[in-house]
This record gives sequence, C-alpha cells and structure tokens, in this order.
Amino acid sequence: MPVFEYKGKTLAGAAVQGSMKVASKADLERVLRQNRILVSSISKKAPEINLKIGTGVKRVEISRFTRQFATMIGAGLPMVQCLEILATQSENKELAKIITRVKDGVQGGATLSEALARHPKIFDQLYTNMVEAGEVGGALDAILVRLAVYREKADQLIRKVKGAMVYPSVIVVVALAVTIGMLAFIVPVFAKMFSGVGADLPAPTQIVLNISNFLKASAFKLIGGIVGLVALFIWWKKTPSGALLFDKFLLRLPVMGNLIRKSSVARFTRTLSTLLASGVSILEALEITAKTAGNLVVAKAINKSVLAIAEGDTITGPLRETGVFPPMVTQMIGVGEKTGGLDEMLSKIADFYDEEVDEAVTALTSVIEPIIIVFMGAVIGGILIAMYLPMFDIIGKI
Repeated sequence: MPVFEYKGKTLAGAAVQGSMKVASKADLERVLRQNRILVSSISKKAPEINLKIGTGVKRVEISRFTRQFATMIGAGLPMVQCLEILATQSENKELAKIITRVKDGVQGGATLSEALARHPKIFDQLYTNMVEAGEVGGALDAILVRLAVYREKADQLIRKVKGAMVYPSVIVVVALAVTIGMLAFIVPVFAKMFSGVGADLPAPTQIVLNISNFLKASAFKLIGGIVGLVALFIWWKKTPSGALLFDKFLLRLPVMGNLIRKSSVARFTRTLSTLLASGVSILEALEITAKTAGNLVVAKAINKSVLAIAEGDTITGPLRETGVFPPMVTQMIGVGEKTGGLDEMLSKIADFYDEEVDEAVTALTSVIEPIIIVFMGAVIGGILIAMYLPMFDIIGKI
C-alpha cells in the first residue's frame, strides 16, 4: 500500500504531522477524522529505493527491544518516551532509525500496531497482531511481556537447531579441504616418483592418480559446475513446488527429519498459544502460525485445518488427518479444546517439545560425529594406503 504524508491540527489547535500506509487518500482522511484531526494537506510519499540486502537487524536485537519496551511500559513510562529512550540506547543504527520512525508514527496519531506494521521485515504479522490485541484489550504491557518471552524461546530453539549443525559442518569442510589438498599437492609428488619406476601400479593407486589428474586438469570446470548446480538448486528451492518437495525430503531424513519435525511442532504450538492467549481469534491465529511455521509441509497442514474450522469443525480433527503432527499433540490439543484451556495446553506441548528438541540435537550430534570421523578417516587413510602400495611392491622385489 502507498504511504501518505499529512499535516493538520487537533481540536485544541496543536499542529500535527506524520505519515500512514493506507489504500487511498480517502481512507487516510477518514482515519484522521476519527482521530479528530483537522487536515490541512495530504500528499503521497514517493517510494524509497532500498538497495540493501536483508534488514540489517538481527532476531536477538528485536527480542531485546521487545523485552526492554515491555519493562518500560510496565513501569508506567509514556510510550513515546520509551521509544525515544530505546532508539537512543540501540547500538544498531538501522534498528535505531526504525524505532525513531515508529515513535514519529505514534506521535503523528497512528497506533503502535499501525506504526510497527509499516516495517513488516522487522515486525512481522504475528508481532503487530499481538500488539494490536494488547492495545484493544488495554493490556499492552502484559502482551509485550508475553511477546518477549515468546521471541526469546523461539530464538533459543533456532540456536539449538543451528548449533547442532555447526560442528558436523566444520568437520565436513575440513575433511573436504584436506582431501582436495592431498589430491592436488601431495599425490602429484608420488606420481612423479612412480613414473620413473616404470612398473604397473596397483588399481587403488591408479584410481587415486586418475582423480588427482582430473582435478588438476578440470579444476575450473569442476568449480563452475558446482557453482551452477548450487545456483540451480537455489532457484528450484525458491519455486513453490521445489520448496514443498525439499521440505518433505527434510522431514523424511532418518535423524535430521525427526529434529525438524519436533522443532516445527514446538514453534507451531508456541506461536498459536501466544496468539490465543493474547486474544487473537483462532482462525487468524492459525493463518499467522502457518506463515511462521518454517516448513511448507507443516504450513500446508495448518492451512487445511483453517478451512475445516471455518466450516464448523474443531481444530483437532483436521490436524490429525494431515498426518504431520504426532498423535500425542493432537490428543492434547483435543483435551485443551474440551476443557477451554487450549492456550495453556499448547504452551505445555511447546515446553515438552523444546525438551524433545534438546534430546534430538544430542542424538543428532552423537550419530553424525562418528559417521563423519569414520568417513574422513577412510578417505584420507585410503589415499595414503593407495600411495604406499607401490612402495611395498618395490621393497618386496628388492
């Protein structure tokens, strides 16, 4: 939607100005009239050209901002003063600019949720909907605390999953670097030595020499091919069908799939619980949760349940029919629906699956580490043995 800038006066005669993202000039005039602002001028703001890649703001910085904002609001400080203090204290200049724009929006007559919604890359739909629910219900401080807790736990879950992949990734990179280094620099030294002997080389030695010669002769072609395949994979993964197939493949992986499924369930239940406890309707909460699921298979399952609930069904049946969620999850959700404490039950499920993710991370690390070490030892050891086999033959003949 376009952004319109306006100037005017309040009924008391105080000058006000600001900007707002609305569908049309008429919509802005209606909003300003509702806020009892006498408009003197309205102009459409020219779109900004953003050449930056990414937002420049980390998840943890948004979580820290939310926690500090909740503490200040709970202490009774005025909202504009809170935002001004947070903008001044922020070490991230980009985040400081965004907070300042939010403050200007609030000063210009917009609600906090409206001012936050103007920065969707920083404050997503879940964030703004919860803030709006807090504003409508008159419990903004409590909602901000709940939102801060949610974001902190979500960040912790992401760190756990990423942390599980750091060590195996480092080992794989080191193993590949060592293997390529041996084939490119050490094996050619042995090849020169064997070429003067004139004897037939053992099959393992000849295979290693052929691989080394191929790497030396076709290094640039090989790098170009790998880059092309990676670019093709990234393009394919961005297509709707490719992204869905890739997410299905991830869920079917032996150990990693179990970790991804559990982390998705934890994120789904935590998000839905937080939204429902904040006063967001079940249908709207499910739609937002689907967008933040992190896996298209899970998102598709949630969207199916939204259609079923809109037709009068309960949430339990559609989720069970998708086959994505474990039976224990759907059973506990069913109990929560019957007892009227769905948000509390979802929170308990999220806590349980947070622990399950911890165990899955430990299991993943314990399984992958020995496999990678054995593979690394087999490859490097195989190359060394292949290089020394001709020497054993020579020594035997002598």
